[in-house]
Amino acid sequence: MTASKATAVARLHGKKYAEKAKLIEENKIYSVAEAADLLTKLSPSTFDATAEVHIKINADTAQADQLVRTTVSLPHGTGKTIRIAAFVPDDQADAATKAGADIAGLSTIIPDVEKEKINFDIAVATPDVMKELGKVAKVLGQRGLMPNPKAGTVTPDIAKAIKELKKGRIECKMDKQGIIHATFGKISFGADKLKENLETILQAIKEAQPAGIKGVYIQSISVSPTMGPGVKVAA
Repeated sequence: MTASKATAVARLHGKKYAEKAKLIEENKIYSVAEAADLLTKLSPSTFDATAEVHIKINADTAQADQLVRTTVSLPHGTGKTIRIAAFVPDDQADAATKAGADIAGLSTIIPDVEKEKINFDIAVATPDVMKELGKVAKVLGQRGLMPNPKAGTVTPDIAKAIKELKKGRIECKMDKQGIIHATFGKISFGADKLKENLETILQAIKEAQPAGIKGVYIQSISVSPTMGPGVKVAA
């Protein structure tokens, strides 16, 4: 990075960010292993930053047969504590709680959601209660919390879904710009665990290639720590 560019970066993002950005070779596309190793050195924060990946898909997002959506079970989890709400019949609430749900049932959760009191990060539901969720679908949908069969969050086996989510199962899907944003651990995981988690995500994305996307599928990949500079990764 040239001195003039470093100065511009410092003005835009701050001195700590600019110092970390100097560790990245300009115009270099790193292997997954190289990127994971470099990632552990790039956080300008004093807290344990999250490792993020951003994958640009060569898709026309207006075409249903080009949408990418899949779930991934990370071998080392995300490092984040996930609060799960289980929308199940009230007589199954105790079993869901024992499986790891933070809150469970219908009569205990739906009234709070109707008041827009959201105390969870992910919602799961059994198929038989989806009609009941209709009354709060708008509130959940606006926050990206509506259970969905494609995401594995509508299932008759609630206990299995809860356990997988707690261990580090995540959903990867494109936004309106055709970019998949996902987290794959904490910087404190170290290079090896970050590498394995990232490889797992990339493999899952490749396997989820829709038939409607021809030619180049993944246009670009970059990884970064929270609030830190990005590293280009080979597709």
